[in-house]
Amino acid sequence: MKLDVIKLDAKKAGSVDLDEAIFGLEPRADILHRMVRYQLAKRQAGTHKVKTRSEVNYSTKKIYRQKGTGGARHGARSAPIFRGGGVYKGPKVRSHGHDLTKKFRKLGLKHALSAKVAAGELVVLDAAELKNAKTKDLAKAVKNLGWKRALVIDGVEVNENFALAARNIDAVNVLPSVGANVYDILKSDTLVLTKAGAEALEARLK
Repeated sequence: MKLDVIKLDAKKAGSVDLDEAIFGLEPRADILHRMVRYQLAKRQAGTHKVKTRSEVNYSTKKIYRQKGTGGARHGARSAPIFRGGGVYKGPKVRSHGHDLTKKFRKLGLKHALSAKVAAGELVVLDAAELKNAKTKDLAKAVKNLGWKRALVIDGVEVNENFALAARNIDAVNVLPSVGANVYDILKSDTLVLTKAGAEALEARLK
């Protein structure tokens, strides 16, 4: 699969040949859905907690005698049916993460990349480099290119000036190839791969 390569000034810089086995698959929504759930579940803090009957600050004294009151039998005020009592089977601190095999996670990333190609939202950039770390210059280039919510994936390392310039632009997110993930790729309107980033992803996913 051949795609045109551009520079930051929107001029053409040749073409690149992308692997069909990575960028040319027919995207499957079920695989992408499972990958997004997997990522978001791992992000969830899981620090939710309520007090149980044994943890609330109440006396354990029996509130009234067992028989003869005409009312229901009760032990302590800490029972869940009373105001201020402990919660029955409430949330506890736990991890929401679940496992997916490495093979499936690789497949998910391939389908995410293929989905961007199929939607016409993949741009190949010659290099994500700037002489000066000026946000103004990068913001102007991004506006001229028409990128909205762009995810830029570079090679093994991200150019320092480019990363600094992109830091204050909401519409641009920059990641090294090792940080490429399904959720960020699908969330972006434009996926921008540098030539080095495309090579690194192909090496990682083969």
